[in-house]
Amino acid sequence: MDRLEQLLQFYREDPDDAFTRFALAQEYWKRGDVAQALHFFEGLVRDHPDYVGTYYHLARLYRELGRTEDALRTYRQGIEVARRVGDVKSLAELQDALMALELGEE
Repeated sequence: MDRLEQLLQFYREDPDDAFTRFALAQEYWKRGDVAQALHFFEGLVRDHPDYVGTYYHLARLYRELGRTEDALRTYRQGIEVARRVGDVKSLAELQDALMALELGEE
């Protein structure tokens, strides 16, 4: 069984598990299935807004797709969530990524 099949099996067993949904988004993105990656990342932001890691990766995907305004908004949302939940490491990563995007770096 390949990784995607295994993750889908976990998802069928517990479709609300945030880690499985995040892993599925990453796997779909890695395979070039951007629509499915967006589906799972955006669903996580909606259903598990405190799952901080989602914001960085979703914003990166938006950037890859040329959706700069969505990326900026997502970084900012992630910064607010990271502050609220006290995730200092994610907060720093999100702030750095936001600043780089605002300055036109990368």
